[in-house]
Amino acid sequence: MTVTRTQAIRGLILPGVLSLAALAVLIMLGNWQMQRLAWKEALIETIAKRVTETPQLLPATPESLSFDLEREEYRRYIATGRFLHQHEVQVYTVLSDAKGSFSGAGYWVLTPLQREGGSIVIINRGFVPQELKNPASRKEGQAEGVVRVTGLLRAPEQVNFFTPANDSAKNAWYRRNPTDIERAFGLKNVLPFMLDATGEYRPDMLPQPNETKLSFTNNHLGYALTWYGLACTLIGVFAAFARQRLHASRL
Repeated sequence: MTVTRTQAIRGLILPGVLSLAALAVLIMLGNWQMQRLAWKEALIETIAKRVTETPQLLPATPESLSFDLEREEYRRYIATGRFLHQHEVQVYTVLSDAKGSFSGAGYWVLTPLQREGGSIVIINRGFVPQELKNPASRKEGQAEGVVRVTGLLRAPEQVNFFTPANDSAKNAWYRRNPTDIERAFGLKNVLPFMLDATGEYRPDMLPQPNETKLSFTNNHLGYALTWYGLACTLIGVFAAFARQRLHASRL
């Protein structure tokens, strides 16, 4: 059966519409990755600048905090107070590219710091391996009395589908979230962020501080080029298909 040119053109309408829709999606995904690339590059540049700034004294009370977390995260702050070691929690993690001696499966040690003004700031004192989760196994690191902590300001970890919720009843912690710690121990005036301790690492003392991740994978350009490449391939495939259909209609 001979296909006329008009029939061939009509036969291209549905494939053409579907191809245009797929092309729009591929271009949109490529553009989204380019936006993510710009965001990631700005984030890396911002963090690199903030971590080198002179540490500032942490405001005394939550009411005096006039900044938002996005503008202040990764800046260094100084807090003074007493650790509430009885309310320490250990948040499960897997540490790679460690600066200290320990890495692999273990825990972030989060301890409330009671400040003179009445507020409490959660300090991520650093990493401990699994076998040293129990504070009794690392008594040298359980500082008593008034301490002065310098750390990077960090926002609470965001909820996602891949990380279980914290279960304080079972002492199972998976997210670094000051609000969860506040509720678990009935604390008051807990600040809505944490400080990641940046003290110098000593081999004879745990937790292992200064392990905040400051380098980030940036593959967004590669992803964008992949989506744009698929878009170009789709155009080529449809063009070849249409050429073949139109050529057959002339025979």
